[in-house]
Amino acid sequence: MNRSNHPFELALQQETRRHFFERCGIGVGALALQQLLAQSGFGAGFESNALAPKDPHFAPKAKRVIFLFMAGGPSQLDMLDYKPALNQLNGQPIPQSYVEGKRFAFMDSSHRINLLGTRRTFAQYGETGSWVSDLLPHTAKIVDDLTFIRTCKTDLFNHAPAKLFMNTGTGQFGRPSMGAWLTYGLGSECNDLPGFVVLQSGPRGPRGGAILWGSGMLPSTYQGVPLRNKGEPILNLTTPEQVTEEKQIEVIRAVGELNAMRFANTGDDEIATRINAYEMAYRMQSSAPDLMDTSDETQETLDLYGIRDPKESTFARNCLLARRLAERGVRFIQLYHTNWDHHGGPTENLEKHLPEISKEIDQPCAGLVQDLQRRGLLDDTIVIWGGEFGRTPMGEVRESTGRNHHIDAFTMWFAGGGFKPGVSYGETDEFGFGPIDQSVHVRDIHATILHQLGLHHERLTVRSQGLDFRLTGVLPARVVKEVLA
Repeated sequence: MNRSNHPFELALQQETRRHFFERCGIGVGALALQQLLAQSGFGAGFESNALAPKDPHFAPKAKRVIFLFMAGGPSQLDMLDYKPALNQLNGQPIPQSYVEGKRFAFMDSSHRINLLGTRRTFAQYGETGSWVSDLLPHTAKIVDDLTFIRTCKTDLFNHAPAKLFMNTGTGQFGRPSMGAWLTYGLGSECNDLPGFVVLQSGPRGPRGGAILWGSGMLPSTYQGVPLRNKGEPILNLTTPEQVTEEKQIEVIRAVGELNAMRFANTGDDEIATRINAYEMAYRMQSSAPDLMDTSDETQETLDLYGIRDPKESTFARNCLLARRLAERGVRFIQLYHTNWDHHGGPTENLEKHLPEISKEIDQPCAGLVQDLQRRGLLDDTIVIWGGEFGRTPMGEVRESTGRNHHIDAFTMWFAGGGFKPGVSYGETDEFGFGPIDQSVHVRDIHATILHQLGLHHERLTVRSQGLDFRLTGVLPARVVKEVLA
């Protein structure tokens, strides 16, 4: 009699009657396995389908998010929040009432209470008359398509915790990021790419690293997948030359069957994640190179983003890739660009380095919004621009000019996805230190984004260690309906 060497059949041959009856008490697991194997047919392996599209809580205005994260804290006072009083009172101490009881990132000899005027030239643009500095000439051309929130507020004033707070709603490790929450709640419309993709540019990665796009207590299926801008999009994705496609399919099939058996017995979500990862990696062997190959883009499109060399790893190229990911149905796309930490010094100051980094992102950000708009994608795509916090109206005593971290009021902008274009929401005081009205906390921003994708922030929860967790936490959060169309 011919005996099969198939792993599944070998495993069944090793099954004893004692083992069989021992497991009858949890026969649901066996039934689940039977169902899983019947569904897969072992032709393409087991598919956990964790990223299959899911119904939202209510009708959404948007389908996806592109978050342009300026890591380090861009200076709103030199870019988007015009305060003539800063120049008029440059060098004078800020009134004590502003800083009394406040905490800043640096309280040693480098911290100052003297106001620092901007060296930038501001002007009003568009029908809305929005103030934008000369650092952002391309952004100035699309202000009527943008929604500015000038009174954003966060809780943490050091980089890594503040980045974590902006991404996960808390400064504590182990919580899901916004992209993980969205793919958990809605799945993805893309079958051959991850539902949550991360692209990075700049001199280094963001402080905090992979926890910023982690899945926390959610299954790791929902965590962000970083794509490399050079070489292979994901390391070890390419099949070695000596391995044929038939052999690869055979391995994936066998591993999938063994994992499916284990999943049926344990119900462990991480096993389902592992199965899904094998399947996704196999599909991405063709989809990822196709995504990264921009040779089908016109010269006019490359010029729109300011891309000189399509093969060069830049923020501009990442913006183009973000549009290509959006076209393919990826749910959450996050771009990190460093470094915006302009305290003043040999490598991070307002005189030289802020203009340089602003030039790197200005045209690509504007080009992305315009490209999405002309392709009919902006209406159901939310584009977000901002960092983890802003910068103080006071300067710092350094080798050159800089500003300290500031959490009480900073500017972010939004486009598309049901946000009301041409709106400037919230107003800061004459120095840009704090809000006069309409303060918008990070929790409010999270609640608003979830709302636009059809999710109620209090209903999108996961139970872990006896507690129900959510992106907006337990403190009050509101949907900022005033900025929504």
